[in-house]
Amino acid sequence: MSFIEHEDKPFRVVGILEKTGTPVDRTVHVGLEGIEAIHVDWQSGMPMPGENITADEVRQMDLTPKSITAALVGLKSKLATFQLQRAINEYRQEPLSAIMPGAALQELWSLVGTAETALAVVSMMVVATALLGMVTMILTTLNERRREMAILRSVGARPTTVLGLPATEAGLLTLAGVALGVAMLYGVLLVLRPWVDATYGITLAIDPPTAREWLMLGGIVVAGFLAGLLPALRAYRMSLADGMTVRT
Repeated sequence: MSFIEHEDKPFRVVGILEKTGTPVDRTVHVGLEGIEAIHVDWQSGMPMPGENITADEVRQMDLTPKSITAALVGLKSKLATFQLQRAINEYRQEPLSAIMPGAALQELWSLVGTAETALAVVSMMVVATALLGMVTMILTTLNERRREMAILRSVGARPTTVLGLPATEAGLLTLAGVALGVAMLYGVLLVLRPWVDATYGITLAIDPPTAREWLMLGGIVVAGFLAGLLPALRAYRMSLADGMTVRT
């Protein structure tokens, strides 16, 4: 809304802080006197009707803040953190409350963790559905490859060869899907990174997959290979006579 923009009390930008890649890049830092200046004609969080003190008049006023609602305190010793927090919370002259940002963020992440777990379960179901669809596709095309399998067996192909063909095919398809998914992920990050940075002031980190993520990707590829054993067993069980029989 326009009445909270303080257009009657303009500020002059005197410097730009170094970029941090965090939401802090989208903030404006002003002195406590500046906060007092833009609220001299306000009351209870709203501008007072009929009151319009100009910027020149404000410069002649005493803008020493009468109260501070929040302050960020840094300690040189981490061991004194809880001691200081307790001293502030038990301070009887003022109703103060000390909050540790790290602990508050930890509580927030614990709440977000539930949604993250749900998304992980959904992702696993998507992977399972994709593997099931791949196995169904291989089984569907297996009937047209009966003669191919029979010819391979007739020329001396070992059972491991017959078993390995569909399983390897499934594993390679899964590997290609994983590689394409990773490539698309990094491609989307590269495309959206400038827009997110300009719009929200957040820099999207483009880092290589962690050891845990590599393990998950490898597990998906192994699962694809194992899923290919079902059509591989079916191909192996096809008898040579049945495979060489001409169907009409």
